[in-house]
Amino acid sequence: MRRTSLSLLSAAAGAALTLITIQPRLVFDGASAQAAAADAYRQLSLLSAVFERVRADYVDQPDDNKLVESAIFGMLIGLDPHSSYMDAKTLQDMRLHTSGRFGGLGMEVSMEKGLIKVVAPIDDTPAAKAGVMANDIITHLDGEPVLGFTLDQAVDKMRGPINTSIRLRIFRDGVDKPIEISIARDIIRVRSVRASLQGEDVAYLRISQFNEQTADNVRTAIGELTARAGDKLKGFVIDLRNNGGGLLDQAIAVSELFMDRGEIVSTRGRNADATQRFLARGSDMTKAKPLIVLINGGSASASEIVAGAWQDHRRATIIGTRSFGKGSVQTIISLGPGNGALRLTTARYFTPSGRSIQARGITPNIEVLQEVPEELKARTSTRGESSLLGHLKGDGKEETGSQSYVPVDPRNDKALNMALDLMRGTKTNSAFPPTPAVSRAAN
Repeated sequence: MRRTSLSLLSAAAGAALTLITIQPRLVFDGASAQAAAADAYRQLSLLSAVFERVRADYVDQPDDNKLVESAIFGMLIGLDPHSSYMDAKTLQDMRLHTSGRFGGLGMEVSMEKGLIKVVAPIDDTPAAKAGVMANDIITHLDGEPVLGFTLDQAVDKMRGPINTSIRLRIFRDGVDKPIEISIARDIIRVRSVRASLQGEDVAYLRISQFNEQTADNVRTAIGELTARAGDKLKGFVIDLRNNGGGLLDQAIAVSELFMDRGEIVSTRGRNADATQRFLARGSDMTKAKPLIVLINGGSASASEIVAGAWQDHRRATIIGTRSFGKGSVQTIISLGPGNGALRLTTARYFTPSGRSIQARGITPNIEVLQEVPEELKARTSTRGESSLLGHLKGDGKEETGSQSYVPVDPRNDKALNMALDLMRGTKTNSAFPPTPAVSRAAN
């Protein structure tokens, strides 16, 4: 079984997301690798010697399974921010999260300098309702410091029976004192797509992540909004802001709902089986209606693939601020029943024109900065992939920092209002509508 997903290294109060493939085998090259293999075995004998010394001499009797898991964890965490070991429970949590229904608090989180950083609260979840915000740093869970926890351990602690509460201590830029928040756990049903008509003439789709339900929900929304608007429909606005990613197959499926043909994304890795091209094979449900996409510093991975594909084919105009810049593929490699899996970075992905997004992101066709309230100015930027320790290097100049603030009141949302004005013709810009490119189909 092979499964691919894309996102920030994150966990939605208990379930991890990444750009993923599930693959039960490891591939080794032949005779040319013999010398390297011999050296690797010498290093493994050192690891074995340390393992035996710890078992024999540590002050307390260690748990052999925990020693092995810790060794694997340390091996992978030294590679890049998105490679890790998942035990059987963590693997199951990841599958629950990508299904769109799981238990927890409802926020995507990552690890930063040993502390838990909130990537984004998920709409209409306990975390969002309690006031948790993107870029918050969680230092304590129920009074216990998170320093020393792995990401999976911290996420596991945030899980628990429905209607039980957990206390979070949060540090927030611009706030002098730590914030104490108590949140009641609940079943998280991720509604990944929200659709509405703006006025009577513009279809608006907010996609918060790419889970197993996303493409079907987008397909339904296109049909319903098209029927409601009828001849008045001027076009579609797709809001991918603060969308941390999700499943690759869903990103591809959503992309081709607005494309007739052409390449959507390609992946390239060290091994031949990591090199693939993904092509649109459906038909444009919107019949080439004008398309505008909103992105910002919190738009990552799968959302960058969608925006990059439409931008390269000149199918859409991209508005907002530069995206996060996560352009790597993680493969889930099963270690056998009950042994969990490796989440290993195996490839980089590229837009149809051959651009690598890694550590650079997608640059919008029209940059629009939001007016940020004074009390939030210290925390309105996401530093991006290039700020993560040990990140894969990008092609050429790396970019850091991009605004990720989205106003709560749509009337104050400059990016959305720019999109609506362009659709209705009350404002003009040379980037809208784009001139369609020659489709990059398979040769």
